[in-house]
Amino acid sequence: MRRPWWVWALPLLIIVVAAWPLVAYWLGNSDDQRLVDLDVYRTGGWALLEGLPVYDVVTPAPQLLPFTYPPIAAMLAVPLALISWETAQWVWIAAIILTLAATVWYAFRDALQRSPRGALFIPIAFGLVTIACLYLMPIRDQIRFGQVDLFLVALCLLDCVVRRPAWPRGLLIGIATAVKLTPGVFLIYLAIVAWRDPTQRKPFFTAAGTTAVLTLLPFAVIPKDAADFWFDALLDSERLGANTATTNQSIRGMLLRLYWPDTLTTILWLAAIAFIGWYGFRAALRAHRDGDTLTAVALTGLMAVLLSPVAWIHHLAWIIIVIGALSVRRPLLAAGVWAYYILPIPWWGAYIKFWEIPVLSPTLGKIVQNAFGLGAIALVWILARRKKLAKT
Repeated sequence: MRRPWWVWALPLLIIVVAAWPLVAYWLGNSDDQRLVDLDVYRTGGWALLEGLPVYDVVTPAPQLLPFTYPPIAAMLAVPLALISWETAQWVWIAAIILTLAATVWYAFRDALQRSPRGALFIPIAFGLVTIACLYLMPIRDQIRFGQVDLFLVALCLLDCVVRRPAWPRGLLIGIATAVKLTPGVFLIYLAIVAWRDPTQRKPFFTAAGTTAVLTLLPFAVIPKDAADFWFDALLDSERLGANTATTNQSIRGMLLRLYWPDTLTTILWLAAIAFIGWYGFRAALRAHRDGDTLTAVALTGLMAVLLSPVAWIHHLAWIIIVIGALSVRRPLLAAGVWAYYILPIPWWGAYIKFWEIPVLSPTLGKIVQNAFGLGAIALVWILARRKKLAKT
């Protein structure tokens, strides 16, 4: 049933009203604590405009954050440096909310279309689900820090699930991978799909070619900055922040917080990512073969978090896709996952460790501290068993 345009005014109003407290709260922060990652992007663009080394400049005190993204990201950030800081904040937050709405629509499209067909039911349900997703902790952090992750999630999702895209399939994944390396897991996913099905090679070559072009372009335009990133800054994971911090929920982050010898930690990490990578991509390929592309995207997105050396909590923006995939067959389980990721559980683990109760604090504290990463591992297993769960 085709709905008139004005029917969507109500969900838009719901989204704006419900999002306002969150937006007002974080925009009410002091200047040096407000959207600090957006300030990193602007600083990268400003460095290019001023002819300064992109990977040597840092944001103003007290943050002093370096630019950590590939050089093409600095080039794309130049427009942000040309507008005022106040304007950039509003533009970025509006873009985050609009991108969230698009992501929710495609992640929950199948579940929404199975709901009652009243003229207003689907639009209102869409508005409510969008707000529910906005208050997930990884999504709240998108606004808190002014992060770019949700844009990358949307690019990869739309590239995979839009039925008749107006662009060559694979183009958006290539752009996302060039801007930030973690979406590169989708190149692996497309390569596996292409290997098992030769008719699906074009998306992989489009994505890989786009990534290559956008990666090589800076060597022609800003060669010194490009060399600085690929041969120096990229190799220093500490530029991203303390890798042992609670907010690092990757497998490596969880292992680092055990404070075991470096060699043992590295061996365990490599073994873990090899197994989880094999298991996760194998499950994603099965989902793709079954025509369940949304689940394949959800699994691959979880790989972006778990296999990365560093994955902050806001990198778990992929959780929207996971909940959307679960909502089709197991809506109650999807609601449980939403409730789990709306709470700041990893920080509870950090507080438990501060209690200094023998045995309890270090053991329980570390388990709870790793809650989102352990949850992501569990979700890989759950999504891989989607058919069995659908029958229970």
